[in-house]
Amino acid sequence: MKTKILALSLLLLIVTMCVTSIPFVNAVGKNDWITSYTIEDYSTGQVLKEYTATGEKSYASILPGTELKVTFTVNVFTSGDGNLKLQTSMKKVLDRFWELDTLDYELGSSYSASSNPTSFNWVKGEFTMIAYGSVPTSASNKAANVTLVKLSSPSGEMLDQIVVSVVSAAGDQYQTLLAEKQDKLQSLIDSGIAAGYIELYTNVLNQSEVEYSQGQVDNAIALLNGLDVSSEPVSSTMEMLFLPIVVVTAVVAVIFVVLFLRIRGKVSYFQLVVEDQIKDLEGLTLRASKIDRALSSNLESIKDRLKRLVGM
Repeated sequence: MKTKILALSLLLLIVTMCVTSIPFVNAVGKNDWITSYTIEDYSTGQVLKEYTATGEKSYASILPGTELKVTFTVNVFTSGDGNLKLQTSMKKVLDRFWELDTLDYELGSSYSASSNPTSFNWVKGEFTMIAYGSVPTSASNKAANVTLVKLSSPSGEMLDQIVVSVVSAAGDQYQTLLAEKQDKLQSLIDSGIAAGYIELYTNVLNQSEVEYSQGQVDNAIALLNGLDVSSEPVSSTMEMLFLPIVVVTAVVAVIFVVLFLRIRGKVSYFQLVVEDQIKDLEGLTLRASKIDRALSSNLESIKDRLKRLVGM
């Protein structure tokens, strides 16, 4: 009988512990406390980034030293013992870090708008808060994560946070330029540009990303700028269509030169034919110069030799 009573007592104790622990487990669940936020440039009012139930949207890069206004909504879905804590990695720019935008939520006496971190009553409810501050500056040009808002439990465990990637002006320039070059690469692939050029272009892009990852942003930008050319090489398709024409023309020209040398008695006739071929070569050379300079130079050489043969 005593054994049964002891076993029942232990069972009740275990059930009680499980039941009482349920609210706390929910309370420390991450990423479901801050339900929405909007990040604005405090000086201009421009929205840089926002998060709602439909997802996250970015409109502009967040640069070091930018003064921000971060409006966020916190859903305290259960009450608990102790005080929850708010803190930010931003530097103070006003006489306060925090501003409560909701009138029906009581933060309690532990809350201080000018303190970082600050704490407030752990009471069930929902409120909207505004955080003010400037983004920390860094000597590095590499992108870095900055915590604009962090919500913690009484024990210091992180419940939710707003973290953004901050990049320097040079880093922002690189990211913009990289996106442009990646789009250009795709357009080159779609247009069938020669495979060798595509491989070279891709290698330069990859090397620029390596340089950027090592903090050599100026080198990375220089590599991308080096991809700016007046015109890309002929496409693989055009190359295949163009070369047979060149070969045929050159062969015909050679044949007529040979005939011209063999049959000197018919000089006037063959001279006229060769002159016609020279005119055709001039047009072909002009078109080739817009596609491949080396090919154009070879055609120009053939044309000059023909001119010398017929005395033009």
